[in-house]
Amino acid sequence: MKTSKLSGIFIQIVCIFLCLIILFPILYALSISLMRPEDVLTLPPNLLPPSVTFGSYIQLITKTIFGRYMLNSFLMSLVCSTVRVLLAGMAAFAFSFYEFKGKKILFALTMATMMIPPDVLIVSNYTTISKAGLINTYLGMCSIFLVSASNIFLFRQQFKVFTSSLREAAYIDGCGNFKFLIHILAPISRPIIITVFVSSFIDIWNQYLWPLLVTNQDEMRTIQVGITMLKDRDSTDFGPVMASTIVALLPIILLFLIFQPKIISGMMSGAVKE
Repeated sequence: MKTSKLSGIFIQIVCIFLCLIILFPILYALSISLMRPEDVLTLPPNLLPPSVTFGSYIQLITKTIFGRYMLNSFLMSLVCSTVRVLLAGMAAFAFSFYEFKGKKILFALTMATMMIPPDVLIVSNYTTISKAGLINTYLGMCSIFLVSASNIFLFRQQFKVFTSSLREAAYIDGCGNFKFLIHILAPISRPIIITVFVSSFIDIWNQYLWPLLVTNQDEMRTIQVGITMLKDRDSTDFGPVMASTIVALLPIILLFLIFQPKIISGMMSGAVKE
């Protein structure tokens, strides 16, 4: 009993140590954002600010359109995540409850798209968006993030829990496909819906390369692109960059902390079925 207790304490200590290693870059960025410019590049380096100042945050708000960057990222992430949930749910419903020729082949092809690196398609995607005149538009920024094969897979695994007899019984009672999906499957599948939405939101919020390519107007930049443009090459003031990084992290951290139990439940329910 004593050995088991000691091993548990040791594991907790190791976990705390690893957690501090992982969090160190974020904590150090927070520390730099609260330093004066002359305190950042000192030798030996300051791990904690000698004197706390919020000048970097004030500069971030007053001298940049940081709020517009945040708004662009929020709109892009919200729209893409919502559309992903809707399209993935409807596609998974068809793969789970419909019988049609080529169903297994179509599903296999859908899953095969997960093996294609997104960077391979970026040139063709940009060419398509450019020819369509969607540069510097929200539609152009969102276009390639509206569908995800992994989300379809998660929904399908959840829907496979329900037998075909349940669908047939609902159909006999006058419940159509859309009503069955919205009023029966959706409430029961809430953990999967939250998992897909939150994971998609975080993924799209952190996108950098595609928003950089399809926007060349400052007011259309997302937060990840905007952060890189805050640094003046001839300046040693890293405070605004670190401040913007910390502020950009807050929404996704809060989102994850709020929905963490549902996310874990959703991932587990999507992993126990064939």
